[in-house]
Amino acid sequence: MSRKILTLVAMFATVQSFAQTDTLPLKNLDEVIFTANKVEQKQNTTGKVVTVITKDQIDKSTGKSVAEVLNEQAGVVINGAYSSPGTVQNVYMRGASTGRVLILMDGIPVNDPSQINNDFDLNLFSINDVERIEICKGAQSTLYGSDAIAGVINIITIKKNVDKPFNVNATAAGGSYNTWKGNLQLYGKAGKLSYTARYAKLKTDGFSAALDTAAVKTFDKDGYNGDAMNGAVQFQATKNLLLKSYVLYSQYKTDLDASGFVDDKFYYVKNDLLSTGGGFQFKNDVVTLTGNYQFTQTNRKFNRDSLDKNVFGYFIDNKYFAKTNFVELYASIKLGGGFTLLQGADYRYGSMNNDYYSVSSYGPYSSSFSDTSMSQGSMYASLLYNSNKLNVELGGRLNVHSRYGTNYTYTFNPSYAIDQHNRIFGSIASGFKAPSLYQLFVAYYGNPLLQPEKSVNYELGFEQQYKKFNHRIGFFYRDIDNGIDFNNVTSQYFNYVGQIVRGLEYEVNVHPTKQLSISGNYTYTSGTENSQSRLTNNDTSYSYLLKRPKNTFNINVGYQLLNGLYASINGKYTGSAFDLGGYQVPDVQLNNYFLLSFYAEYKFKKYLTVFGNLKNITDAKFSEVYGYGTQGFNFLVGVKFSY
Repeated sequence: MSRKILTLVAMFATVQSFAQTDTLPLKNLDEVIFTANKVEQKQNTTGKVVTVITKDQIDKSTGKSVAEVLNEQAGVVINGAYSSPGTVQNVYMRGASTGRVLILMDGIPVNDPSQINNDFDLNLFSINDVERIEICKGAQSTLYGSDAIAGVINIITIKKNVDKPFNVNATAAGGSYNTWKGNLQLYGKAGKLSYTARYAKLKTDGFSAALDTAAVKTFDKDGYNGDAMNGAVQFQATKNLLLKSYVLYSQYKTDLDASGFVDDKFYYVKNDLLSTGGGFQFKNDVVTLTGNYQFTQTNRKFNRDSLDKNVFGYFIDNKYFAKTNFVELYASIKLGGGFTLLQGADYRYGSMNNDYYSVSSYGPYSSSFSDTSMSQGSMYASLLYNSNKLNVELGGRLNVHSRYGTNYTYTFNPSYAIDQHNRIFGSIASGFKAPSLYQLFVAYYGNPLLQPEKSVNYELGFEQQYKKFNHRIGFFYRDIDNGIDFNNVTSQYFNYVGQIVRGLEYEVNVHPTKQLSISGNYTYTSGTENSQSRLTNNDTSYSYLLKRPKNTFNINVGYQLLNGLYASINGKYTGSAFDLGGYQVPDVQLNNYFLLSFYAEYKFKKYLTVFGNLKNITDAKFSEVYGYGTQGFNFLVGVKFSY
């Protein structure tokens, strides 16, 4: 590890000395973002830390999943990204527990009330549906409400700058684990109407979800078969008024194993999602008024019909159903003098139910979770000030929760440009997370006495931008009260006393020549929990965070060799982390690992591209979750057609 750190320091020192000879500003390279303040703005006009995964980066990630792409970003850990296909993708950001990152689709929250943490299953997104991704870090509860404790991830599917009436994108690929992947997209613009329609397919035999440590390799492969379809229409009714609607349907079936280290040939889960909605935007020189509505329903079915009667619960039929409604209306008003007022209101409703039936050596057993719901109405406002040097956001939010009554969140977020190259930024923001329906009411494990989780987040950072080089370093600190977690001794959800997380993120991008690009990031995360002991009924203090490594490092080097030939190599280092060892068993330390990947593509004229993606080239053996397996060396090759 010390050699890797020395190499990292040397690289950063080299690019820093390179930047000192570059005196051209990077203004023409500033990204236009939406997620930071719900309005389009240049990235350097907000003090919030936003990472943008561009369309070009996504196009060069055809062989990856959405989770794998996110897992390469600073401050983000997707536990399960390299595990068996269909594995639950737990999203951790800046050391916060899973369920503390709000997933957005085109700026609108998506979640599943039947999930333990009310979070969203990333397996239901195909990478082919994604145009770009914006990751806004730090507490965003003032603008986005509950669950945005550590940040938001906005997965954007809307195409921009379309001018032809008919366009086609298609991909077909195959590779390791008998994997087959394809997608077809039709889109265009005719007069005032623009449209897009997509279909994506992923099928693979996969590998055993449970880690097979036996001498005789008898564990079966756990496959995955999924489809995703969506369509969207936008109509420019007048110069100022845009109307829009969409529908998304996604489903997959994946095989499961009984538990860590334990195979099961007759256990699977089938998930499906239907999401639809619409909205409008009215925009003139002074006011932008936006309204959105979204309805989502999800079904999850766990089934086991085992021939092995020694397995406890050899027959299981476990069904979950959930639905959500979300409606919002907000306005951005230019007040003049550099001031902008953002104000809005939203209402969100979620409900779920569950039916469970099993048969074991003790006989049949059944339970049910009656349809139960929670709702929340909110009003929020932010005053934004932008000048050539100073940018400030001051905002607050009032939530009225159907179970927990009234609560408030706030944010103060300034940034200051010292000169055309150097900028400092910071923030103080509070966060709020209500317990999920599952945590409150599920049979045996639920705890109706749970209280909301609250936090205060602090951030300070520095950024430099040049024509061929830019970098950013940020320090963060989070203090959580009434944290929500699972007590592994009593097998019930509870509020622990507190958690403190501190760390830093460093991101760098270098373009020494027109053909060569280098990007990298490093994250250090440290945490302390005052919580229930995982061994006894006594309280204790833990100086580490489960499933969250202290050190992660990513680097990508890309080169445009010829007019049509591009190649890149990617390295990912993940430090050691702790995971649960089992019931009243000490936590287990998972070893660090380094993954090396390679991507290449060649464009034949304008329409056809062939590509290949090699992952885990060194066939590293590692674990993300104790007792479960991960990808070995694997590849995907294919063709992309664009017209």
